[in-house]
Amino acid sequence: MSLTLHDSMTHRRARFVPIDPQHVRLYVCGPTVYDLAHIGNARTLTVFDVLTRLLRHLFPQVTYVRNITDVDDKINDRAAASGETIEAVTARTTAQFHADMAALGNLPPDREPRATEHIAEMILLIESLIEREHAYVAEGHVLFAVAAFESYGALSGRNPDELLAGARVEIAPYKRDAGDFVLWKPSPLGAPGSATAELPGWESPWGRGRPGWHIECSAMSWKYLGATFDIHGGGGDLIFPHHENERAQSLCALPGSGFAKVWLHAGMLLSGHEKMSKSLGNFHTIRDVLDRAPAEAVRVLLLRAQYRSTLEFSFEALAETQGELDRFYRAVGDVEAGDVPASVLEALCDDLNTPAAFAAMHELAGRAIAGDREAAAALKAAGGLMGLLGQPASAWFQRGVDAAAVEAAIAERIAARKGRDFARADAIRDEWLAKGVAFEDRPGGVTEWRRV
Repeated sequence: MSLTLHDSMTHRRARFVPIDPQHVRLYVCGPTVYDLAHIGNARTLTVFDVLTRLLRHLFPQVTYVRNITDVDDKINDRAAASGETIEAVTARTTAQFHADMAALGNLPPDREPRATEHIAEMILLIESLIEREHAYVAEGHVLFAVAAFESYGALSGRNPDELLAGARVEIAPYKRDAGDFVLWKPSPLGAPGSATAELPGWESPWGRGRPGWHIECSAMSWKYLGATFDIHGGGGDLIFPHHENERAQSLCALPGSGFAKVWLHAGMLLSGHEKMSKSLGNFHTIRDVLDRAPAEAVRVLLLRAQYRSTLEFSFEALAETQGELDRFYRAVGDVEAGDVPASVLEALCDDLNTPAAFAAMHELAGRAIAGDREAAAALKAAGGLMGLLGQPASAWFQRGVDAAAVEAAIAERIAARKGRDFARADAIRDEWLAKGVAFEDRPGGVTEWRRV
């Protein structure tokens, strides 16, 4: 079955043909580790988790690289504000990010390079750019010369003037052009105890300094995937300037390469009909959301809309996804997974059409609830491809309940019934039903329970 993807560069869908049919290579921009990730970040990474699962189903080998940005001015500012070292901030927030991704069911990437471990590769690329006159040194900075790259703006589809108008450009007298962006900037050692003494820095041909954000991803993708690879992904907000700049510097530093063959971008997550962002203060951290809803329900919500479209987040919508999962888990029961059904696979191969995949899963659920075990097994397999339905159905229906207390109540109820105290038995049942726990009497005097 062929896979079709929408390329942000060409603005059209095309059949995905990997450079090497035996080995698909994928790079996705990961977090800057200075704070807890918010649920908008989770949408992008969950989309690319499903894509990776699909690619692994279709191709013999997939290498998925997702970086950690652990050198950045936001990290420096957070360390200064909190009184922690930069290393402490990045270690803590990286561990939090990993825990959040695992909770959402996102599989770890094959490689997770950290920017600070790839300074040598960044310096090599910058040296190549200077040698080829695509970059210049000015007052201890190294800057990419936008005017020297004719196709700058091709990814975002804007001309240089439009790009400059839409960008947060640092105005500096040492720039040849206002749109030129930083590849390397100074980190001079200050006096002990001063703010500048705490800035991270590495020795380079241009003095002690630190990299700009954009060169980091170019260096890490080059190191682990080569000069040309299959897919580059990230959130739609990264198209400009980050991905535009990545593309420019990589193509110029590595002449003859193609960098990313296909560009994929996830749409924004909205909150109150506005882009969810920390600057607007309308964001929810992943942890905030997981405190209020099961992780699988969050995952369903993040995948509900086609990945390129915007998606409105609300806790009311999360309640609906829990109902959907109730239906799916009731349908699969204790069945073992079968083969991934063609209907779900076709939907995902159609530019990762997750709404159509869910529709196909609901059709399977209807058949399974009617007694079709083959449909139940297919639904279980479809869930696995989506990163869902991975726990026993009993665990889903019993989530968030004190199981020991419920079992004690069931034992008390059984004893009351044996003593013919049916009023007490009914009272126990009604008390737990009011708490959202239903008792279901089975043949042989066995009572099972589940959340409702």
